[in-house]
Amino acid sequence: MNKVILMGRLTRDPEVRYTQGENQMAIARYTLAVDRRFNRGNDENTADFISCVAFGKSGEFAEKYLRKGIKIAVTGRIQTGSYTNKDGVKVYTTEVVVEDQEFAESKNNNSEGGYGNNSYGGGFGGGNSQPAAPMAAGDGFMNIPDGIDEELPFN
Repeated sequence: MNKVILMGRLTRDPEVRYTQGENQMAIARYTLAVDRRFNRGNDENTADFISCVAFGKSGEFAEKYLRKGIKIAVTGRIQTGSYTNKDGVKVYTTEVVVEDQEFAESKNNNSEGGYGNNSYGGGFGGGNSQPAAPMAAGDGFMNIPDGIDEELPFN
């Protein structure tokens, strides 16, 4: 079985490209900084930087909603490969092919800049054209402004 579960923060905004041809498909690449749980006596925090690639709808989701500093949970599979670079040297690659990705914290919990400081218009990321979402009501739930529901990744 080849199954990977990761939780970490994006090191930069996803790089998204689209395939050529009739049925264009999004391919999003990003790197997750995943904290190591055990430091073996080291007081310094260490992290692994894991390359991830998301195809199709997952790639479109990454392009629209994921930004540097956002903490996400990813499930997928490890894929290895190799290619010969322009200097004739064989390069080996390892990356996680994303099957599912989701936010791992509320936007207000993220203090790493970007998503948590409401710089993405108060919605779930993606542009400053949306009005800021109102604060939570007394019951702890937020009211979603009219017209924003088609922008949400779930309906």
